[in-house]
Amino acid sequence: MDRLVGTVVRGIRTPIVKKGDDVAKIVVDSLLAAAEAENITFKDKDVVCVTESLCARAQNNYASIDAIAEDVRNKFDGEIGIVFPILSRNRFSVLLRGIAKSGRKLHLLLSYPSDEVGNHLMDERKLYDKKINPYSDVLEESDYRRLFGQEVAHPFTGIDYVKLYKEIAEGCDIHFSNDPKTILKYTDQVLVCSTHTRFLIKDELKDAGAKIVLGLDDILNESVNGSGYNEEYGLLGSNLADLDMVKLFPRDGSILVRKIQKDLIEKTGKQIEVMIYGDGAFKDPVGKIWELADPVVSPAHTDGLVGEPNELKIKYIADTEFKDLSGQELTDAMAKKIAEKENNLKGKNETLGTTPRKITDLLGSLADLTSGSGDKGTPVVFIQGYFDNYSTK
Repeated sequence: MDRLVGTVVRGIRTPIVKKGDDVAKIVVDSLLAAAEAENITFKDKDVVCVTESLCARAQNNYASIDAIAEDVRNKFDGEIGIVFPILSRNRFSVLLRGIAKSGRKLHLLLSYPSDEVGNHLMDERKLYDKKINPYSDVLEESDYRRLFGQEVAHPFTGIDYVKLYKEIAEGCDIHFSNDPKTILKYTDQVLVCSTHTRFLIKDELKDAGAKIVLGLDDILNESVNGSGYNEEYGLLGSNLADLDMVKLFPRDGSILVRKIQKDLIEKTGKQIEVMIYGDGAFKDPVGKIWELADPVVSPAHTDGLVGEPNELKIKYIADTEFKDLSGQELTDAMAKKIAEKENNLKGKNETLGTTPRKITDLLGSLADLTSGSGDKGTPVVFIQGYFDNYSTK
């Protein structure tokens, strides 16, 4: 019988993970229990996705705002320019609380009309109507209030982030510009707080003569008085745990995914791939927010998930090469062409409209949308059939 179902995605419920828990055992046991309850048959190339928060909580990879403050004090000796932070209570507000606790005078440079991930500081239409050029114009806080109002609430959260950040970092000055070098008018010591543009911005500032240039990835990249840390990403990928504590991006992810894979192979006899995922890489068309505030979608994954899809565009081939075929003849011809496709189709017309992205970014986005960020209780996502295609029987 021909196969009638393609990719299947399931959220897997697990116990609530706490400090010191054995994540590998919890993931494997939860998956096996779900398989028994739902009559799931394991297959080679199945994928298990584990949310990064599960790993970080079990590792107890947390840090207090006091640890952040001490690290900032140790690495800066004057006024600090905070360049391009995102507008977020969950992400940046608690980091700002720690940075401000360092006692250093702060200058916040905000990009506009939105931050790096699409949170808006103002209505773009008003920006246009007021003839403001975001590519060249520098605004001070007084300009911002005069032009856009004394209360500018985010459309989703209802928060005025300029007001919030001023309340958190008392005495700070806030400036608006899309040129990171603007900060050098106020201080030559800079903390770059963007995620995906951080390397280029660091280089720009160094070349422009900044005395100290660090990023969030350089803060808590090692432990401070026993705190959590992440040697590669520092504070990037962190989330609010409470008002005085952050959960950091997990460490040693490669060890964990290999352990889960090994245990699953032993239990199921199948070559199952495993990855850790954080934010998905997708953009909301209404709020215009790009979900990916983490430095990467997947900080760790097994070797079978390396690479990009190598797919043909079925509808393109059906409308061109096979335009005169129909019915079973078309089905058979398409399946044969897919089964015999080249190993590298990059640049070929037959791939027009396919998704040129990393496999882990695609799977991580799928997993993030499935697990959600609230009360579903499914921090493990099990994906079957992702690597199958129209020729798979």
